[in-house]
Amino acid sequence: MYSLVTMEDTIRIPAEYIRRGRKLEDHIDELAHAAFEGRFDEDENYTLLTYDHETVGRGKIIHGDGAIYQRVRFKALHFTMEANEVVDGAVSEVSEYGAFVRIGPIEALLHKSQILDEPVQVNMGIRRIEGSQTGKHIEEGSYVRSRIVSKAINQNDPRSSKIGLNCKMSGLGAHDWLTRGD
Repeated sequence: MYSLVTMEDTIRIPAEYIRRGRKLEDHIDELAHAAFEGRFDEDENYTLLTYDHETVGRGKIIHGDGAIYQRVRFKALHFTMEANEVVDGAVSEVSEYGAFVRIGPIEALLHKSQILDEPVQVNMGIRRIEGSQTGKHIEEGSYVRSRIVSKAINQNDPRSSKIGLNCKMSGLGAHDWLTRGD
């Protein structure tokens, strides 16, 4: 789910930015983008984009550091995933152990054991996972509806976060299965 929020946080303005002859406000956008975008916050919201940065009060200088710590208020576009939330996404990659599904800005794993209530075969030659009894399949580019069943968010390295999906329940699966009524 996407949401637009107003936030307030602190950015570090290194001493070399102070000496460049530009006003501090000119550096705020650049530093705020680098500090907040593409990261999870403590509430597991993924910040896609920030804008309308404005300083709040005076910055603080810590003895021995030389940088300015400046409070900043800004608007942020967040992507949030709730446990058991139903999400739609596109299969971006098929591997021996399942399919990676792009949900918003995040890649999640749909393990092959979580696709169908029947044995599945992974055909790496054509990058396809297929049910051995029904012939239902997903492949790279397929759109799927699934449920988030596990989350292990790494705030320090968002790319190493692990999101687990399941599409075995009624009303979930590849979009073409759902429209055919399989």
